Amino acid sequence: MNQKEVYKETLANTIIKNLETRNMEGYYVKTAEEAREKVLSLMEDGSSVSWGGSMSVSEIGLMDALKEGNYQLIDRSVAKNFDEQREIFSKAVLSDYFLMSSNAITLDGELINIDGTGNRVACLSYGPKHVIMIVGMNKVVNDVEDGIKRVRNFASPPNTLRLGLKTPCSMTGRCGDCYGDTCICSQIVVTRRQSAM
Repeated sequence: MNQKEVYKETLANTIIKNLETRNMEGYYVKTAEEAREKVLSLMEDGSSVSWGGSMSVSEIGLMDALKEGNYQLIDRSVAKNFDEQREIFSKAVLSDYFLMSSNAITLDGELINIDGTGNRVACLSYGPKHVIMIVGMNKVVNDVEDGIKRVRNFASPPNTLRLGLKTPCSMTGRCGDCYGDTCICSQIVVTRRQSAM
C-alpha cells in the first residue's frame, strides 16, 4: 500500500470510530466494486429499497445491481406528475433500505446534507428501517462549518448544472445564498447522532 492509501485508511478508521460514538456504523472499502458488494451484503433479499438523488449510488454500479437483484424498488423517477412523485416519496419513507450519499462528513463523524425538497434528508432523519450511505473520502471535512462551506460551494453548483437548474451558483460556481424556486439548498441538516429505534 502506498502512503496515500495508508493515510486514507487511517483517516477512515478514525471517522468510523467516531461514527460508533454517534450510534452509526461505518466501513472502509478501497474500490467501487468493494463498495457495491458491501452495500448488497447489508441488504436482505426481497426487501424494499429506495434512494435519494446520489451520483455515488450510480457510480459504483449499485443501481444496475439492484435492478438485477430480488428487491422491491421504490423509484421516484417513474413518477409522471407531482401527485405520483409525492406518493412514491411517502413509500420511500417506509422502505426497508434507503440509499444515499452525504454531502460532507466531519472527522468527528457528523454528517452534513443539503436538500431542495427535503425528501432525502427526511429519510435520513426518520422513517426507513435502514439508511445506507456511500461516502467518498473526497467528502471528508474538518468540522461542520467546513462541511457547510463544502456543500454550498463545491457540491451544490455542480449539482445545479447536472439538474439543469438556473441558480446563482450554476452561473458563478459559488453559492449565491438564493431563495428561488430552483434552490437546492432549502434544507441543511447536520446529523450529530443517530437515535436508537
